[in-house]
Amino acid sequence: MQDITGRSALTALGHDIRHVAIIMDGNGRWARRRGLPRTLGHREGVKALRRTVRAAIELAIPYLTIYAFSSENWSRPKAEVDDLMGLIKRFIRRDLAELHGNGVRLRVIGDRSGVSQDLLALMDDATALTRNNTCLDLVVAFNYGARAEITRAAQALAERVAAGTLTPDAITPELLAGELNTAGMPDPDLLIRTSGEIRLSNFLLWQLAYTEFVFLDVLWPDFDRAQLEQAIGIYQARERRYGGTGSDVPGDALANAPVTTAADASPAGSVRPVRGQETA
Repeated sequence: MQDITGRSALTALGHDIRHVAIIMDGNGRWARRRGLPRTLGHREGVKALRRTVRAAIELAIPYLTIYAFSSENWSRPKAEVDDLMGLIKRFIRRDLAELHGNGVRLRVIGDRSGVSQDLLALMDDATALTRNNTCLDLVVAFNYGARAEITRAAQALAERVAAGTLTPDAITPELLAGELNTAGMPDPDLLIRTSGEIRLSNFLLWQLAYTEFVFLDVLWPDFDRAQLEQAIGIYQARERRYGGTGSDVPGDALANAPVTTAADASPAGSVRPVRGQETA
């Protein structure tokens, strides 16, 4: 990963995005379509991740959250899980110095239980090394499940109520959000899911309440800056109302533009034009 900190200003694309979240889907299908083992699909997916981190820095996106490994992924074949763990270790060992040099702060969210001690140590060392970087927060959701995250947050508040330090009527959405793994981070403005699937898969369920969703048919190993810019363009063409009417929310000329359908994109980058909700 080359040094790319000499990037353009926040308005590189004229966007106001602070946080992009990505469900990186389609590694297995990418490999299967080519008659290759799934492990090679995951390796190509790591290359796509490197491209995406580089693009996020160049486009001045402050937060990028990636769904690296869900708590449900343990049900996959052991050989595949072992390969994924090895890929994560190699990514940290190979890319950490360059991420650090490019001003990336690495953060890991999820459940630490069941994760090997050597991998936890690598993650802890990486987060400690990059703690003071300010160019991009790369948030890795690892062994992560949103329902479990919300449950843990509720349990933490329940313990305070039981201890007499908090009353039930003092519990607010902001207080619960402060107990989540993402406390202190802005909620995602844009969620991208690749591979044509239209679902959230237990990812950031609380944080995505007012996020704009973009579902792309491109498989994750083929994802690059062009697809990221495409998704940002779709986001820009939408009007974010936060439950109000258009006149209630500040906006610009892009606010009332039609939703982009990426007619000029290649078939691999086609879009499922779904706005702010799941349909399946």
